[in-house]
Amino acid sequence: MRSRGEHLLQTEPVGASSIDIQRAEALLKTGALQRAIVNSSNVSSIATDADGVIQIFNVGAEQMLGYTAAEVTSRLTPADLSDPEEIIARAAALSAEIGAPIAPGFEALIFKASRGIEDTFELTYIRKDGSRLPVVVSVTALRDAQDAIIGYLLIGMDNTARKQAAEMASLIERTRTLERHAATLRRSEDRTNYALSWARIGVWELDLATRRLTWSATLASVFGLKPEDAPDTTEAFLDLIHPNDRFVLEASLVQAERDSTGYEVEFRALLPDGSTRWVAGRARMVRDADNQPVRLLGVGTDISERKSLEAQFRQAQKMEAVGQLAGGVAHDFNNLLTVVLGFSNFVLETLGPHDPRCADMEEVVKAAQRATVLTKQLLAFSRKQILQPTAVNVSTLVTGMRPMLGRLIGEHVELVSNLAADLSPVRADPGQLEQVLMNLVVNARDAMPTGGRLTIETANVDVDGSTDDPQLAVRPGSYVLLSVRDTGTGMNEETRQRLFEPFFTTKEQGKGTGLGLATVYGIVKQSGGHVSVSSEPGSGTTFKVYLPRTEGRSEIEAVVAIAPSIAAGTETLLLVEDEAAVRLLTRTILERAGYRVFEAASAQQAEDLFAEHAGAFTLLVTDVIMPGASGPALFKRLEGQYPGLKVLYVSGYANDMIATQGQLKPGVEFLPKPFTAQALTQRIRKILDHPQVAGSGPRTRS
Repeated sequence: MRSRGEHLLQTEPVGASSIDIQRAEALLKTGALQRAIVNSSNVSSIATDADGVIQIFNVGAEQMLGYTAAEVTSRLTPADLSDPEEIIARAAALSAEIGAPIAPGFEALIFKASRGIEDTFELTYIRKDGSRLPVVVSVTALRDAQDAIIGYLLIGMDNTARKQAAEMASLIERTRTLERHAATLRRSEDRTNYALSWARIGVWELDLATRRLTWSATLASVFGLKPEDAPDTTEAFLDLIHPNDRFVLEASLVQAERDSTGYEVEFRALLPDGSTRWVAGRARMVRDADNQPVRLLGVGTDISERKSLEAQFRQAQKMEAVGQLAGGVAHDFNNLLTVVLGFSNFVLETLGPHDPRCADMEEVVKAAQRATVLTKQLLAFSRKQILQPTAVNVSTLVTGMRPMLGRLIGEHVELVSNLAADLSPVRADPGQLEQVLMNLVVNARDAMPTGGRLTIETANVDVDGSTDDPQLAVRPGSYVLLSVRDTGTGMNEETRQRLFEPFFTTKEQGKGTGLGLATVYGIVKQSGGHVSVSSEPGSGTTFKVYLPRTEGRSEIEAVVAIAPSIAAGTETLLLVEDEAAVRLLTRTILERAGYRVFEAASAQQAEDLFAEHAGAFTLLVTDVIMPGASGPALFKRLEGQYPGLKVLYVSGYANDMIATQGQLKPGVEFLPKPFTAQALTQRIRKILDHPQVAGSGPRTRS
C-alpha cells in the first residue's frame, strides 16, 4: 500500500499547490519519492532544492533531454536546461507585471510558485545534443512543516505534437491566406490589365544595366502587336515610330538617361498594317537605395481619339470663323444685289424689246442673279439663312427629284435609289433639302467623268454614340439617314479634311465655285443634323447626312409660284431701312404699286413718324438689323400703341430676333433680300388681305 505523499506525487504532480512535507521528507530519506517519479516516465520530473539545484531527475527527463541523472543532479538548475532567450523574456514579462526586477534565471521559472500561485507555462528545453524540445511545465513549491520552501518540483509534458499541430494549423492558415491574397492579386491584376486595356494604356521598363526593354501586354496592343512580338531593345522600339517623330522621341530617351529625369512626348506609332496611331509617352527615372538610377519606367497611352477630336475642333473653329465672315459679307452683298436687280429691272421696263441696250441690261441682271445664288450659298454655309421648316419625308422628296437628277447626271452615270418605305419625317426646309441633295449629286457626277454608279439611300437609324465613323460626331438619338454614294475617283485624306471649306475645290479654274459642299454643310448643321464623308483614292466616296426624326406626317405642299404681276394697293405703309439705296428702291416699288409710303432711316425716325401720323399706318415694312433699335424691337413698341399694326421683315441676314436656330418663328412674315418688285408686292398684299396675321410678329415682352 502506497503512502499518501507517494500517491500525490505519482497521480497529481501538475498543479498541486502543496504537499505533505513530513511525508515528502520521509520519501526523500527512503528513496520512495525517487522511485515514484521514475515510475512515471511519460513525463519529465525534476525536483530541486530551495536554491534550484537539481536533486531528482527521473527517467522521463532522461529520455526527453538525453542527459543521465548523474550528469545533472547536484550540478545544474532547470534554467540551465532551458532556452536562455525564453528565460530572459519570462523574467522581463514578470518584471513588467510586478514593477520590480527579476533575475533572468531559475528565479524566473519558480517566481509564481514561490508565492503560492499555481503556475503552468510553455518552455523549451535544450537537449544534450543541442536540439530543442517544447514542453508544458507545471511548477510546485515543496514546503516543510513550518511552510518554508525546501525545494521545487517541475513536471514537464512533451509539447512537440501540440506545437507541430499548432504550427501545421498556422501553416495551413498562412497558406490559405496566401492563396486568398494571390487570388485577390490575380483579380486585381486582371482588373488592372482590363482597365489599362480599356483605357489603351501600356507600361514599359528599361533596365539601364542590361539595356533590356520589357513591355506589358496592353502596351503591345497599343502598337498593334502581339505580346510576344514586343521589342526588347530601344533600337527595335524606335523602328516602330513614324520617321518624322523618331528624332524627338530618341532625344527624349537620351536626355532622360543623361540627366536622370523623365519626359513627356507625343508621337505617331507605325502599326503592322501601315497605319499610324498617336501615342502619348511618359517616363520617369527609378533609383535604388543608394539614389543611383537603375531603370527607366514609362507608360504609353493611345491618344488617337483625342487627336481626332482636337482636329475636328480646330476645323469647326475655322469653319465657324469663315462662316461668320461669309455671313457678314452676304448681308452687305444682298443689299447691293437688291439695288442692282431692282434698278436694272426698272431700266429694262423702259427699253423696248428691240433696243440694243436691252441685251446689255439683261446680262447685268443675269450676273446679279448668279451673284444672288452665290450669296445664298454663303448664307447656307454660314448658317445665317432663315429656314421655313415643315415635316418632310426624305424618300418622297428624293422620288420627286429623281427625273431632274437623272437629267442632271447624264446617261453615262447609273442612278440607283434604295429608299425606305416607312421612313420617319424630318423637320426641315424642303427647298434647302433639295439643294443639299442636288449639290451632293453634282459632286458625285463630277467624280465620275467616265461614268459609274450613283446610289441614293434613305433609312431610319438609331445612333448610340458607338458609331464606327471616326469623322462623325453624332449625338445619340433617332435619325433619318440620307446617303449618297458614288464609284468615282475618291479623294485623299488632305482633300477630305478641307472638303467643306468655302471656295475650296479640286476642279480646274472656272469649273466650280467651291461652295457646293460648304452649302451642304451649313444647311445640314442649321437643320440640327450631321454630315460625314468617307473616301479613299480609287474607291469612291460616300456622304452621309443624319437629320433628327420628328413626329407627325409629311406636310410638303405644292409650291404656288408667285404671279409675275405687281400686286397693287392703296394702304399707307411705314418703310424703315438704314441703307439709303435699298430704301429708295423699296419706296419706288411700293409707290409704283399705288401705296402711300412714309420712309425712315432709323427706328427713332420711325417712332417720330408714327407719333406724328397716329393710326395712319396699316403695315410696317422694316429691316431686321439696324443701328440703334432692331426691327423687331421697333415693332414691339409700335404695336403697343396700335395693336392692329402688321409687319413684314426684310433682311439679307438671319438673326435670332426673328428666328430660333435659323428657323423662322411662328407667325413672322419675312422676305429675304435680294427681292424682286413682284415678290415684295405679292407678300405685302398677302399680309394685308389676311386678317388672321394681324399683329403678327414676336409677342414676347422683355
